[in-house]
Amino acid sequence: MTTTRRTTTLDFLPTTRAEMRERGWEQCDFVYVSGDAYVDHPSFGTAIIARLLEAHGYKVGIIAQPDWRDPASVTRLGEPRLGFLVSAGNMDSMVNHYTVAKRHRSKDYYSPGGKMGLRPDHAVVVYSNLIRRTYKKNPIILGGIEASLRRLAHYDYWSDSLKRSVLIDAGADLISYGMGEHSIVEIADALNSGLDVRDLTFIQGTVYRARTIEQCVEPVILPTWEEISTSKEAYARSFGEQIRQLNPFLSHPLVEEYPHGVYVVQNPPSTPLTTEEFDQVYELPYARTWHPSYDAAGGIPALAEVKFSLTVNRGCLGDCAFCSLNFHQGRIIQTRSDESVLAEAELMTHEPDFKGYIHDVGGPTAQFRIPACAKQLRAGACTDRRCLSPKPCKALRVSHKSYLTLLRKLREVPGVKKVFVRSGIRFDYALLDKDHTFIRELAANHTSGQLRLAPEHVSEEVLGVMGKPSNDVYQAFCKEFDAASRAAGKEQYVLPYLMSSHPGSTMKVAVELAEFCRDLGYNPEQVSDFYPTPSTVSTCIYYTGLDPRTMKHVYCPTDPHEKAMQRALIQYRDPKNHKLVLEALRRAHREDLIGYGPKCLVRPDQPANTSRPGHATRKHTSRDGHAGHSGSSARMQTNRTSDKRQKRAK
Repeated sequence: MTTTRRTTTLDFLPTTRAEMRERGWEQCDFVYVSGDAYVDHPSFGTAIIARLLEAHGYKVGIIAQPDWRDPASVTRLGEPRLGFLVSAGNMDSMVNHYTVAKRHRSKDYYSPGGKMGLRPDHAVVVYSNLIRRTYKKNPIILGGIEASLRRLAHYDYWSDSLKRSVLIDAGADLISYGMGEHSIVEIADALNSGLDVRDLTFIQGTVYRARTIEQCVEPVILPTWEEISTSKEAYARSFGEQIRQLNPFLSHPLVEEYPHGVYVVQNPPSTPLTTEEFDQVYELPYARTWHPSYDAAGGIPALAEVKFSLTVNRGCLGDCAFCSLNFHQGRIIQTRSDESVLAEAELMTHEPDFKGYIHDVGGPTAQFRIPACAKQLRAGACTDRRCLSPKPCKALRVSHKSYLTLLRKLREVPGVKKVFVRSGIRFDYALLDKDHTFIRELAANHTSGQLRLAPEHVSEEVLGVMGKPSNDVYQAFCKEFDAASRAAGKEQYVLPYLMSSHPGSTMKVAVELAEFCRDLGYNPEQVSDFYPTPSTVSTCIYYTGLDPRTMKHVYCPTDPHEKAMQRALIQYRDPKNHKLVLEALRRAHREDLIGYGPKCLVRPDQPANTSRPGHATRKHTSRDGHAGHSGSSARMQTNRTSDKRQKRAK
């Protein structure tokens, strides 16, 4: 367990009445109720929002992981003057609790000692209803990844059904969606000025309930709840419109009508943070560790993965279909200044358990440090095309100069021995840069034996749905990285992360993926099985069978047994998968891969031998098991199945 410097409760925002009295407070302005334990570190959304409000003069108290079976648990700080803020934490509570096979996870890395069971399913709904039972009229504002991605009607994988906007089920007043620094300060200032929460219909980055839409300027009317709950095609059309209205500069309010004359209205997203604003957020007076009350339990495991990592950007122009980042952070790249990042690195070197290694320098995608094009700064990201797929946009600006300059400066910080890049990189973007200095320096200075990349698949059909580059591009990058590693005198490997049963993946292409592993001599210990999390394009396809961007039909494996077969194919060497692999190969009419030849995947009469000649295996370290720093709670929603994935933080 990570050790930490000694702190007192005065280093943190108050969590008890006694701690309020230590500060001389009689009442909080806001009480923040969170499904995570309280870690006062900028990798945790609770800390960012609470410290930002504090910087604007508001008194914020924290109720972390209240007992949802006891209404008194949300009253321990008393009634706040302005309202309650409610979040499930850095992860959707259902992803936090369940694997893609809907089995309960054994650990919760955002709880003391990793203990599971300290938060409820659908946490924002449960917490909000609990608050409303006691405080009938106090404003309740939802935030965080769970509320953000469930802000309108959405498919819920765990119940296999369409659910209403979380705003309705929670009985709350507002949702602050996306990265909420701008909207939460506007909400606080409006409430503090005396405005009623029902009048806060004008703030970007919020969702509200209404009985009329007369206040909306040029609204886009989505299909009603009755329509989408009875027609999957209507839901796909609705979701397609939602993804076209993610531009903070040009979008319109979205209106979703529910029975009994209730409207849920989504205002356009908040504008991106400027570099100065981004710096200010990360320079707030965080204690940078967990609350002392967790010391006896051994602390909060999630901190270990991010404590010595640096978030340097937000947003991702990759726009992968299975990732929620577009819906949460958006595609416009936002960056911190070198000076701010270097100051944080210097601060790390004074931590007693810092060993000289910065574990990561990045964000959703490490090397994105400039906007995709000049247009994005004034008009946002395009609504009718993607920056990198199916082919790179002609207007795309490609440069690694800013990122390389920052990495070089970090290497020179006194006390820093090594700086790693583990956020993940877009290998297609790296190759588009005519100057391959980044690839050479990545191999020479910022990789520790293994570089983890995410080609995800080899089938052009599946990659096209995903929005990922072709396998040829991946192979070209691997060749370039291998040459750079040899030139640096290092033996290093690229380990591919692969995803089974993604929309578009027939049994035929699942076999192609298994053959790729065979030819690579690659034996993955863990595989990412597509996980339909709320508000991704891939999840919409999973539910409707239609790509909301084109309204074309896409095959999607939804049967659990078929998903198990596709997953087993990638791990065909595991004896436990022998029967499933045989069945899958026969269903795909690939009996030629059943036998004793060097190209065969399994024998017809016995489980595969993991040490067969010609099938050298490389140990596959899960992407869940290395230190990384995503810079976004949205990154937590990218459909990975391992319990260890929870270690990746905001």
